[in-house]
Amino acid sequence: MNFPDLAKLLETRLAVIADHEFRDRDPDAHLEALKKVSEEIVSWHEAHRSEIDGNLDHFLSGSSYQKALLYLETGTRRPCGE
Repeated sequence: MNFPDLAKLLETRLAVIADHEFRDRDPDAHLEALKKVSEEIVSWHEAHRSEIDGNLDHFLSGSSYQKALLYLETGTRRPCGE
């Protein structure tokens, strides 16, 4: 699947989550940044739902954003339980 704009949003979300210095320095701003990128992912999903396959739709609907990014990068799903 080739949705670089979605991949960028998913990567941004992971970067915000991983930025512990930002979180520790300004927890409110960190939370707002996380909310903002999460809302952008939801908006992207709503706007592109008819263009994506069932696997990606499933991951985005369930907020399984790391799985969605992996699926975008590899075109495969992890086996259940991993």
